[in-house]
Amino acid sequence: MTEAAVPASGERMPSGGAARAWRGGWRDGLSYGTLGLPLAFVALPLYVVLPNHYASEFGVPLALLGAVLLAARLLDAVADPFIGRWADALLARSAQRAWGIAALAAVVLVVGFRGLFFPPVQGTQALLWWCAALLAVTYLSYSVVTVIHQAWGARLGGDEPQRARIVAWREGLALAGVLVASVLPSVAGLSVTTMVFGAALLVGVALLWRAPRPLPSAPGTAVVPMRLPFSTPAFRKLLLGYLVNGIASAIPATLVLFFIRDRLQATAYEPLFLASYFAAGALSIPLWVRLVGRLGLARTWLIGMALAVAVFIWAAMLGAGDIAAYTVVCVLSGVALGADLTLPGALLAGVIQRAGHGGHAEGAYFGWWNFATKLNLALAAGVALPVLQAFGYAPGSQSPQALQALTIAYCVLPCILKLAAAALLYTQWIRTAEGSPSNTA
Repeated sequence: MTEAAVPASGERMPSGGAARAWRGGWRDGLSYGTLGLPLAFVALPLYVVLPNHYASEFGVPLALLGAVLLAARLLDAVADPFIGRWADALLARSAQRAWGIAALAAVVLVVGFRGLFFPPVQGTQALLWWCAALLAVTYLSYSVVTVIHQAWGARLGGDEPQRARIVAWREGLALAGVLVASVLPSVAGLSVTTMVFGAALLVGVALLWRAPRPLPSAPGTAVVPMRLPFSTPAFRKLLLGYLVNGIASAIPATLVLFFIRDRLQATAYEPLFLASYFAAGALSIPLWVRLVGRLGLARTWLIGMALAVAVFIWAAMLGAGDIAAYTVVCVLSGVALGADLTLPGALLAGVIQRAGHGGHAEGAYFGWWNFATKLNLALAAGVALPVLQAFGYAPGSQSPQALQALTIAYCVLPCILKLAAAALLYTQWIRTAEGSPSNTA
């Protein structure tokens, strides 16, 4: 267990008393992990609902929309390593300072998020400019809060099971947020959705103030250069597999609503599909964490990848009206999602510790980690949407050629990429680690 985290000199204590180490109880889990709920809550509408909203409600062409999303997400991705370095500098001085910046960024995030879905402009060109500007503001503020939250958790340290539990609280509550976000827009509308998000974010930031606090950096510790993580071979190997696996997940996330509405013709069942997927992911997390104790993080993640491919490939065989079958696909692929969300971040925390960079470089690592995550999402929107349009698909299309293109992009391509990620994880991580105890996952 990591030594008790203490505040930097002169820092006020949380109102509940002195800062303390992670004890593993539900109070620690909620105080640290709750912020993951609103952050995931906003992520689903941004990455899944927004493209469909602008294409269906405002008639923005898919190719132009894909270009805007690609540019905004690339800007966000490029900024993440710089944000990570900044997060390290903030946490090095005090957790209080990092918390204050996260709270300020949260306010900006709420304003930008609401503005995206209620643009005060009309016309394709004006909508595209508005979308681009608000996406930049929203993404950047979202990244600041996210990177600080992730680096904070990684600095709490611990062995493999403890790291898995810390990430499990964050990602489990994140899935709860995604679950609410998957249902709320359809049930209550986007206006209520944005207000609920704002309230949840306020609660999450407030609870983080009471969370176990990481140790500040030793006096005189220099802020690490952004390139430092790439000096760690284990990080390079892990990042490559994570990048390919992330693309495999980002493509269906971008296309899921198009598939439900046009291939399955089941628009009314969107809340059921999304809720069953994310609920299964949240409920599966404790099972994956328990499996880590027996197999280790890397092998458990590999099992999750295999499950995802075995289940998701069947979606390619579904057609209009296959509601029950697609619900089963959503549930089982949701179980695989629990592994994707929980285990890579815990693996990364271990890489940081073994490299001797714990306590001063977590932000740098998670900055590049988030860069990879957002690069995946950028490529998914910037490539998949224009390619679909080139093959004759547009929202509402029912021609065999258009639906075939949608099915291949949504079902088949992600499975191929997931298999490639599994091969990378095994050959460059698991097999290498078996021959080198120092790199054991």
